[in-house]
Amino acid sequence: MKNGSVDEAAYRKFVAWQIKEGSHGLVPVGTTGESPTVTPEEHKRLIEICVEEAKGKVPVIAGAGSNNTAEAIEYAAHAKKAGADAALIVVPYYNKPTQEGIYQHYRAIAKAVDIPIFVYNVPGRTVANCSVETLDRLAKDCPNIVGTKDASADLTRPSRQRLMTGEKFIQLSGEDGTALGFNAHGGVGCISVTANVAPRLCAELQEATLKGDYRKAIAIQDRLMPLHHALFIETNPGPIKYAVSLLGHCTAEARLPMVPVTEPTKQLVRDAMVHAGLLN
Repeated sequence: MKNGSVDEAAYRKFVAWQIKEGSHGLVPVGTTGESPTVTPEEHKRLIEICVEEAKGKVPVIAGAGSNNTAEAIEYAAHAKKAGADAALIVVPYYNKPTQEGIYQHYRAIAKAVDIPIFVYNVPGRTVANCSVETLDRLAKDCPNIVGTKDASADLTRPSRQRLMTGEKFIQLSGEDGTALGFNAHGGVGCISVTANVAPRLCAELQEATLKGDYRKAIAIQDRLMPLHHALFIETNPGPIKYAVSLLGHCTAEARLPMVPVTEPTKQLVRDAMVHAGLLN
């Protein structure tokens, strides 16, 4: 954001920088991308720009969630039309659907739009929690529901899900601090907040775990852990926007009701970036 509007030039450069630094994929218009406060038109345009800038070099998983099933179908259809490789669809928030409601929500989207779908489970934000059993039911009933982004920080889930649904179901962490352990339980990646400011280190950590080199992964984790913590002292995306602004990629501006982070948080973020080797 810049002066209240989407800073398209900075966004294009940021996408290119992420690819250059080794990120394995891009996820536009998630929580960190201010999905709650961009307009529907901005939401769609941000996905289009991301696909344009990616140029097929890495996959694009487009944020396409809503607590309104019809709107989620519209966003998923647009993501497919824009050329995204998959859609990330959050569990409906605020209206607190039952497990049957969650199932019917995703089933309707999967039937309406032929695009690979990742179920984004983040009960800390949505209140509703997609159970392991509901996710298994969706994976078995809807061939294009191919995986999940799990931000529950419950490290029993990937093991329980793998045993129930099988190894082909793609499990991605959505919680940086436990992403290393998530992969040890059978996960295969992380849709990361920290990767917005430390893409190379986050990519290297993932590559190490996928090779089974947990000694290297733990060494990288030790560099990143203070940053993982600092980026959530205040509500995301405030701290991460500040962190990325220190690298000169964008302003720290966000739309209300998000406000600038406090000075103590800024200091903790700076200190964590120095610890990680991102700042002098």
